[in-house]
Amino acid sequence: MPRDLISRYIWIIDTLTRYGRLTRNDLNRLWVRSPLGDGNPIPERSFYHYRRAIEENFHVEIRCNTRGEYYIEQEGRRQSRAFTNMLLDSYAVGSAMKDNQTLAERIDVEDVPSAREFLPTAIEAIRQREKISFTYAGFNRSRAEKEIVFSPYFVKRYKQRWYMVGIRERSGEIRTYALDRVRDMRLLNEAYVMDDGVTPEALFGNVIGVTTSRADVRTVRLRATSTQAKYFRALPLHSSQREEIHDDYSIFTFRLKLNYELVHEILGLGNAVTVLDPPELRVMVVTELRDTLAQYETTPCEAENITITDNNQTI
Repeated sequence: MPRDLISRYIWIIDTLTRYGRLTRNDLNRLWVRSPLGDGNPIPERSFYHYRRAIEENFHVEIRCNTRGEYYIEQEGRRQSRAFTNMLLDSYAVGSAMKDNQTLAERIDVEDVPSAREFLPTAIEAIRQREKISFTYAGFNRSRAEKEIVFSPYFVKRYKQRWYMVGIRERSGEIRTYALDRVRDMRLLNEAYVMDDGVTPEALFGNVIGVTTSRADVRTVRLRATSTQAKYFRALPLHSSQREEIHDDYSIFTFRLKLNYELVHEILGLGNAVTVLDPPELRVMVVTELRDTLAQYETTPCEAENITITDNNQTI
C-alpha cells in the first residue's frame, strides 16, 4: 500500500476523531489547509474508496447521518478499539521515522526482546486455526521444554513483550507463552476447533498483565496524589477506571482480579498511590514491601561512603 495513501487514511481518521461530525464541505476545507492537501478538495470518488480502504485496513467504520455529516462509529469491543489504535500509531510513527532517517542518532528508543521471528507464524496459525509445535525456554525451568503442541487462540502484548494464549494439547488447559522465549516454532498442518468462549475479553477483561485467574473480580480502590492522578487520567491503568476527585488527591476505582502484575504495578508507583480496598490487596502490597525492605536490613550496608547524585545534584 503506497505510503501517501496510508497518510491520507490516517489524516481522515484523526480529523473525524478530533472534530466528531463533519460534512464533506467541512472535511474538504480542513483537507485543503492540511500538509497533504494540494489546494483541491478530495474528489467524491476518491473519498468513497478511502472510506472502504479505511474500513478494510483499520477496521474503522465511517458513517454518514441524515444531515450529511460523516463520523466514526465508536462502538465495538475494547480490544478491537485498542487494536485499531495500535495500527494507527504504528503507521503514523513508521511514516514519521521513514521521513527522518537522518535523525536516527537523535531518536532514543528502548531496546526490547523481539518477537518478530515467531509472531507472524503464531498469527498465521490463529488465522488458519492450525496447531503449532515449539520449544520453550521458560525462566522457571533449568532446561528448555521441547515439542510443545499448542492451539493458539490469540496474541497479547504487555510490557513490550508479545504473548500467545491458547490450549496446550497435553493438558488441555489454557496456557500463556512469551514469544521471546520460544524456539523452533513450526506449523503442524493439523487443524483445531476453537472454543469461542476463550477470548481476550473473557480471560483478560478484568486483569492487569498476562496472569489469568479464576478468582472473583474485586472492586479495587486506590488513593492517588494529585500529580499521579494526572498520569492516570492521561493513561488509565485499566478500562474500568473511575475517578472521585478531592481537593488534593483522587480516589480511583477499578474492577479487577488480584494478581502478581497488579501488585507490582502499584509498587512501581511508590508513595504516590495507596491501596484502600480490598484488604487482601493491601496485605499483598505490604508483604512485598516488607520482604523487599528485609533484603536491605539483612545485607551489610556500605553506603556510608557513597555519594548519591540526582539530576546532577549531589544529595
